[in-house]
Amino acid sequence: MNSERQKLAVPEELAGMRLDQALARMFPEYSRSRLKEWFLAGAITVDGGPKRPRDPVAGGETVILEPRAEAEVRAAPEPMRLDVVYEDDDVLVVNKGAGLVVHPGAGNPRGTLMNGLLHHAPRLEEVPRAGIVHRIDKDTTGLLLVAKSLQSHTALVRQLADREIARNYLAVCNGVLTGGGIIDQPIGRHPVDRKRMSIQQDGKPAITHYKVLERFRAFTYISVKLETGRTHQIRVHFAWRRHALVGDPVYGGRLALPKGASEPVIDMLRGFKRQALHASSLAFEHPTSGEVVKFEVPPPGDFQALLAILRDDMQRE
Repeated sequence: MNSERQKLAVPEELAGMRLDQALARMFPEYSRSRLKEWFLAGAITVDGGPKRPRDPVAGGETVILEPRAEAEVRAAPEPMRLDVVYEDDDVLVVNKGAGLVVHPGAGNPRGTLMNGLLHHAPRLEEVPRAGIVHRIDKDTTGLLLVAKSLQSHTALVRQLADREIARNYLAVCNGVLTGGGIIDQPIGRHPVDRKRMSIQQDGKPAITHYKVLERFRAFTYISVKLETGRTHQIRVHFAWRRHALVGDPVYGGRLALPKGASEPVIDMLRGFKRQALHASSLAFEHPTSGEVVKFEVPPPGDFQALLAILRDDMQRE
């Protein structure tokens, strides 16, 4: 985090504006909520005297900001082999493997990606959620974006909220899709099983775009683009369409072997114990340079083996 003391005069064009609004205009690299916290904690002073967030500014006042480390993270750093796709002073892009939990929680206090990130880059302790901008499920593989400074975190979270970060996935679903399309169904917490999500008309808006890459005898290989980022969104949407992802232990229901499936296909399906979902590409505007950067990684070995078996099965016809 940039912890340097900043001293600025309130621009004359902001005269008459509320103080909290003026601060947001003067320090756009920080969120309004964080500026308010710092102001109430005394880390922001205006002409050295007491002020309230709602007080109007006259223009010309001297504002002194002394950024404070967040110290929000309580996870312990742990040595961990991370597949780092890209890293600079502002951002870190990681290719997460299957079985790795992103954040510590009940039952997972250690051994999470956050623990590994804090060991890899100790300064992440000063950034909310160790800089993790978005999350992917434990058994989903692929790209995950981490901000290495408070300013970068604020900028990237805003991009995410404004749907300006492009996230694309690869998946294999059950059944044969006739074509691509859009699934626009709101998602909320399941009314009975609180660990699951489900389609709820009073839930949060959720939009998933998809297209068919390859069709097999009883499965479809698809690319998926998220417009929103709800918990388990892709998995819930395709289960609702009755095309649950292959191997999904939560939304896939009981394993149904397709009629006439070969032994290799049956063995693969019985042994594939996670959702066939991979975060394959990520594009965003770099928070410092402003350049649009894009990263892409191929699916892991088990996913590629699944595709190979399904392709071989098609050749049997």
